[in-house]
Parts: sequence; C-alpha cells; structure tokens
Amino acid sequence: MSHSRRILIPIPLHDFDPTEVALSWRILRDAGHHIEFATVDGTRGHADPLMLSGEGLDPWGWLPGLRKLRLFGLMLRADHHGRQAYAALEQDPAFLQPRRFEDLRAAQYDALLLPGGHAKGMRPYLEDSVLQAVVAEFFDSGKPVAAVCHGVLLAARSISPRTQRSVLYGRKTTALTWKLERSAWDLTRFLARFWDPGYYRTYGESKGEPAGYWSVEQEVKRALASPDDFIDVPAGTPDYFRKTGGLVRDRAGDDRAAWVVQDGNYLSARWPGDVHTFARRYAAMLAA
Repeated sequence: MSHSRRILIPIPLHDFDPTEVALSWRILRDAGHHIEFATVDGTRGHADPLMLSGEGLDPWGWLPGLRKLRLFGLMLRADHHGRQAYAALEQDPAFLQPRRFEDLRAAQYDALLLPGGHAKGMRPYLEDSVLQAVVAEFFDSGKPVAAVCHGVLLAARSISPRTQRSVLYGRKTTALTWKLERSAWDLTRFLARFWDPGYYRTYGESKGEPAGYWSVEQEVKRALASPDDFIDVPAGTPDYFRKTGGLVRDRAGDDRAAWVVQDGNYLSARWPGDVHTFARRYAAMLAA
C-alpha cells in the first residue's frame, strides 16, 4: 500500500476478546499500517483466558481434574486463526508497552479501532470516562473509526462535546445482536458454565427490567437517533443463516458468514466471526 496509517487500539487490562484484538492487528499490520495500543495505566492487557483455552466452558469445568477435558470449550473459544494471531501479538513491543488512556490525543493518530469482549473485565474499559472522551474526539475529528462487538457499546457511551449526544447518534451501526448474545448466554448458563450463569453477559438486568435491556444491542439502540439505525442482517440476505446462526465464522477470502456495516468513515461489526472481513474492509477504507 502507498500510505501507512497510525492506528490506535485501546484495550482493557483483562478479558478482551483475543480474535477481535489480535486478528484485527495482524490484518492491519500486514496491510502496512503501524498499530499502537493503550490501556488505562500503561501496563499490558490480557485476553479473556477462557476464550483462549476453552477450559471452564463445559459442565464439568468447575472440577479441577476435568477442566482440560473440553467439548463446548473447543466450540466456544477463539478459533485457531484468533489464537495464532494472539500468540504473535504477545511478541509485539507495542502491545507489551501500551500508552495510557490519559495521554492519548486523536491528533496523534490517523484512525481508531475499538475491540470488544464479554467477560466482566471489560467493564472498566467500557465505563472509562477518559477513554470515552478520546473516542468522542476521534469521531468529532472526522477520522476513521472501526468498532466491533462491545467496542460499539464504548462508542455509544461516548458523548460528543459538540452535540451533547452519543457519537453514534445519527449514524447507522451494527453490534453484537441480542440474538447472538442471548444464544451464547443460554448455552453457558443452562448447560456449559452453569455455575457462573452471568459469564456471557457483561451487564445483566435487574428485577423488573425486560430481558435484554442491558444487552449490547438494546443499549446501543438507545443511543441512536432511531432504533432503525441499528442494522442487523435483513431477512432474505444471501447466506442469512450462515450469517446469523452464530456457528460459522468468516475466513480469509470467504466473507459469507460476515456482517459489517459502513456509514461514511465509521465501520462496525458484530462478533469475532466477522473480524476477517471487518479488518479487511477497514484496511480498504484506510487505503482509499
């Protein structure tokens, strides 16, 4: 490519999704871009260990002697593309020596990428007011922003000083859908990881709140100008069941399972199964 971009990827200290961070990093790096990372205090972040190993994602996973016997764990953890990318990422000096959120300025970068994850260690990242201000600065600057899964939730919570609204207000976006979030939650709370029923929900509902009120989809929708600006896969779309079933992931050169939404210089995706396509599309946006 003719022009290398400087891309910022802020991450939490714990529990980010390894595929969304590492595979995005690898694809963008291979496209010739320079990627920097940031955490709240400048110490390196760590991916959700359950998504790396799969240990503890089976009904017997609470038994120390049986944790390494995996069935659901092999299906639910990051696939080999994500795990291999994460192993490489752990050798990257920029990942091992991230910047601090408080030192970040949008003017220092050409683009921003916001990854996600679902375990409870994501909460400090999603709730960090300093990071939210940085995200708003990127949106208000007009620079390209990409967000996937709970990264879209971080964007939704980021308030523009110019408009006093979410930076996603007036934009079209996708994110982790309630259907995908609920199916993973139901599988783990009723069968796979029943002793930890909230593992797949970053935020849960209180008594009296409707089911899914604090899901990613519903909170993001509340930040938009219209709920219709949340774009899920329309019925009748080619490969609809492949895209929506939550069992098939995209691959390099095969985007049939992916769903990404672009609105101007903003790109969004739903879950790790979209990331090959998501990162390639972002690289194409940055090259334009």
